[in-house]
Amino acid sequence: MRLRMELFVDDLDASVAFYVEALGFVVERRSPGYVSVRRGDVVLGLGPVSGLPALGDDGPGFSQERLAGRVRGLGVEIVFEVRDRAELRLLYEHCANAQVVVEELRERPWGLADFRVGDPDGYYIRITHT
Repeated sequence: MRLRMELFVDDLDASVAFYVEALGFVVERRSPGYVSVRRGDVVLGLGPVSGLPALGDDGPGFSQERLAGRVRGLGVEIVFEVRDRAELRLLYEHCANAQVVVEELRERPWGLADFRVGDPDGYYIRITHT
């Protein structure tokens, strides 16, 4: 099994720029209304909220109505793991220079270091090492 996450975003181009320029993803596939980005084994699908149905039905799916005015990914922490502390430090410095760092790089009590960023839609991302 593999994991691919799909994130619904307000501005597709801004989200693609964030993941490519700040976090080092590459565009794997682009079609009207959908972009797939990859970094290593991590694949994110990005689609515009405007492409969702306007109103939700009784099912669990997303709609523009269900996402209106809400923090995206509420209650979910997306965790990206890089190879080692050296790669983590380089990515942190890159993000800091791009002014996207939400939280400083820190050593955690559980023995790992990490930093946290928010993407343009407020998805909460923690970047750590293995």
